[in-house]
Amino acid sequence: MDTIFTLLMVLVMIASVLLVIIVMAQNPKGGGLSSTFGGASSAQFGVQRTNDFMEKATWTLGAVIIILILLSVVITGKPSQVAPTQQQPVKKEAPAQSAPASQTPATTPAANK
Repeated sequence: MDTIFTLLMVLVMIASVLLVIIVMAQNPKGGGLSSTFGGASSAQFGVQRTNDFMEKATWTLGAVIIILILLSVVITGKPSQVAPTQQQPVKKEAPAQSAPASQTPATTPAANK
């Protein structure tokens, strides 16, 4: 199970790095990588295809990350494999009993006056 979890986490990290690279390559105004390589003189179809690829890659990598994380939880998150807690159960002790009547003083507050 550890090797599967490790493999899934490595895949999540790779997908995350690729997602960061793709998002950073995009321009928030719509230019992004297509305007960097093609410039204003490129054909409209080339620019549109690059933007479509970047958008699809962003959504795909986001979905892959979510699926890999959910898969890792399903594979490794079984309750039978969870380590027991370190907390010790609290033992309840009997409450302290009051002193027997024979040991209580016979004086009352009224008698002290």
